[in-house]
Amino acid sequence: MTIYIAADHLGVETKKEIIKHLESNGIKTTEIGLENYELDHYPDFAFKLGRLVRETKDSLGILICGNGVGMSIAANKVKGIRCVKANSVDDAFKGKQHNGCNVIAVGADTNIELIKEIIDTFISTKPTNIDRYLKRIDKIIKYENGEYNEL
Repeated sequence: MTIYIAADHLGVETKKEIIKHLESNGIKTTEIGLENYELDHYPDFAFKLGRLVRETKDSLGILICGNGVGMSIAANKVKGIRCVKANSVDDAFKGKQHNGCNVIAVGADTNIELIKEIIDTFISTKPTNIDRYLKRIDKIIKYENGEYNEL
């Protein structure tokens, strides 16, 4: 599995901590290759990471910005990406298990130990095989592809 990771200027230190944590647990991450600078823009990181996740089979993405909201909004604009903005372990679990999320966004303003738990849960949660969740995810994908219109 490939795990891409990116952060804007507000999330650089948190990103370093997450990478160190994951690598200490035998999980390799791939930074997306955009440079950080004082006034960089979170959408650039979210869009690039989203495209990489979409184009790389069996991959996940981790995004970090000030509070995670901007990254999640931007990532969800990338076709094929379902990004959960996670404030809790439960958000991470349900985002992946119930909603088929392939990217997670967290805020650098969150306690680093909690962020580690959130990300560990997201990575370790298996995709759903529960029919009602699969139907919901399929509707989202079809809507995104212009094949489904809301009732």
